[in-house]
Amino acid sequence: MTTPQDLFLVSVDVPGARPVEQGDLSLALAGAELVDLLGTRALTLDGERIVPGPVLATGDRMLDEADAALVRQEPYETVGDWLWRRGRGLAAAYHDALGTEGQLTGKRRHWLPRRGGDEARADTPARRHAADRWWSHEPVLTALAVPLGIGEDRADGNEDADDAVLTVLAAVGDAVTELTAVRERRRIENAAFDNIWRAP
Repeated sequence: MTTPQDLFLVSVDVPGARPVEQGDLSLALAGAELVDLLGTRALTLDGERIVPGPVLATGDRMLDEADAALVRQEPYETVGDWLWRRGRGLAAAYHDALGTEGQLTGKRRHWLPRRGGDEARADTPARRHAADRWWSHEPVLTALAVPLGIGEDRADGNEDADDAVLTVLAAVGDAVTELTAVRERRRIENAAFDNIWRAP
């Protein structure tokens, strides 16, 4: 199992302080992909820029797609730009991938489900793996979940993480904060617009 798969399942199975927004989750999943690709040496970071290495087969379709999506010409893409570009619709892509593999319901499926319906949760190997990482307070998984409102910030757990991983984690936090601010701005603007139309 991969960090993004584990993060997706944690977002579904672990109650948070608030409902997880799909946009926030998508940004965090894109960051989780970078963390795993750093671990396979498919890329390195030069400051905040993602420097791709040779294309590697990771054995995971979604990670291989992420690797293939890296910008391979200079000037390389920043971590923040990657999160916004790769993150677009990524939560839905992971939902579909895990569902197709039977890791959400315990049954493989070959069609797309209706969105919004509750799926029966099953005790699958993927769910057990994600739960094991979560309840052992694995630092990177915990740090990726915190901006989503899941769990508590355990910054002390990341003291052994290398600088590249810390850069990715910080970028995820910044991107989720930015997206939250955009949503709040839109909410205020929409409320103001509604008030104008309601005014006598």
